Amino acid sequence: MELSEDDFELINALQIAPRISWSDAAGILGVHATTLAARWERLKASGAAWTTAHWMGDPQQMCLALVDVDCEMRLRAEVTAALAAIPEVVTVEEAASNRDLMLTVITPTLDQFSETVVPQLKEIHGLIKYRTSLCTRLHSGGYAWRLNVLGKSQQAALKALAGPEASGSAPPRTPGAQLPQSHLELIPFLAKDGRATAADIARALGRNPATVQRQLNRVLASQMLSFRCEIAQKYSGYPVTCQWLANVPPGQHEAAAAELRTFRNIRLSASTTGRTNFVILMWLQSLADVMDAELALQQRIPGIELVESVVVLSAAKRVGWMLNPDSTATGAVVVPAAELAPTA
Repeated sequence: MELSEDDFELINALQIAPRISWSDAAGILGVHATTLAARWERLKASGAAWTTAHWMGDPQQMCLALVDVDCEMRLRAEVTAALAAIPEVVTVEEAASNRDLMLTVITPTLDQFSETVVPQLKEIHGLIKYRTSLCTRLHSGGYAWRLNVLGKSQQAALKALAGPEASGSAPPRTPGAQLPQSHLELIPFLAKDGRATAADIARALGRNPATVQRQLNRVLASQMLSFRCEIAQKYSGYPVTCQWLANVPPGQHEAAAAELRTFRNIRLSASTTGRTNFVILMWLQSLADVMDAELALQQRIPGIELVESVVVLSAAKRVGWMLNPDSTATGAVVVPAAELAPTA
């Protein structure tokens, strides 16, 4: 399957406003609403693009952990599958470095990471060792990455119509209101389809559509979910993933993060605990761009020390979605049970 320029424009629009109505999008993109809907269904069915939402929780309490895993070589496939089956392990990648796998783990609290996730890691046959770095500040993530194929006026129009769930240049910083269990039960549906409507969810849950609409509005307004439109990396124009473990001088992390936001291919920047205190992840056009990126980082971020670079060989799971070897989505989504989500 090849993606057309129209496909890229639609994906870009949904990156900016993941839940925009087709009628509103039609007015901005100059394409009929039914055409947009059909085009999106084709992209989803092929695994080329998808929308999703994942639980973030209170930004003052949530735990984002970056975990390096070593495993027995002959059991790597089994270990990968076991890790991907853990809902809190949102991303699983195979690395070309001195670790076998890299995990991104999101839990509502540090205690839940220690009590829920770590015991499961210890039980996986073939997993030899793991090392954890904890995120102390998430500066930017994949939710903010854009194709940037739309014009500035179109992007501005989409931002104006984007709802409270739309992801901007930084993660939500305001804790949402307490959400009751009935509201949390909507989250798995949004993880499987970030554009799921109240009518869709009401049918699945056997609830009154008006009731679900009120619940959905409250979930979206809480800003405890991170929504995004993803594209299979092979279609993005940036097929190579590289992560740098770095040290940035104390007091300069915010300035470094601000500079990194000017790099169009940044997928992650965060301050961390551990042997290094900063992590940067980019999508690149080729392996040759790794050296160019390193030079740019050193020129534009004073005092940065690039300790290690790690190229990703493949991704088995990205933000809850299972991936095929060619980076397209399989359609399978691993999400936490609603009853495990926190209510504050």
